[in-house]
Amino acid sequence: MQKMFFLLLLLSSALSGYSQQKEEATIIKLLEKESATWRSGDIKGHAACWAIKPYSRILYSAGDGSAVDIPPAMMMNPPVDMVGKGGSSMNTNYKMNISGNNAWVSHNEESTAKDGTKTYTYELRIVEKIKGRWKLVGQSIHTYKPQ
Repeated sequence: MQKMFFLLLLLSSALSGYSQQKEEATIIKLLEKESATWRSGDIKGHAACWAIKPYSRILYSAGDGSAVDIPPAMMMNPPVDMVGKGGSSMNTNYKMNISGNNAWVSHNEESTAKDGTKTYTYELRIVEKIKGRWKLVGQSIHTYKPQ
């Protein structure tokens, strides 16, 4: 009986770990899609990454100490001249906590503009699973200069 209990406990732990890894991979894919659609100017694709809620908030801190509270609706319908400027980004150092249908994710982003200019940010993203799909509902982005 004890062997059966131990086996079930071990199997349950293994399945839980696999499920967590699958959710983490799905969230990372969402965040990378959100970055790519912004740079490519795919407004419809970018909006599909978001779900705006009454509590949604987007905060941006610039390297000079200024901060901007960006209206969340801008993620769904950004000004055309703000998106699609090309370039690329690379996210690293992912850390996340998933609790049911809610998660927070922090990561570093290195963005490279078409002219080669690099921008570095620390980002904290808030995501929720809505109708079986992870969606961004908020974020905080902080620009920094690497040492």
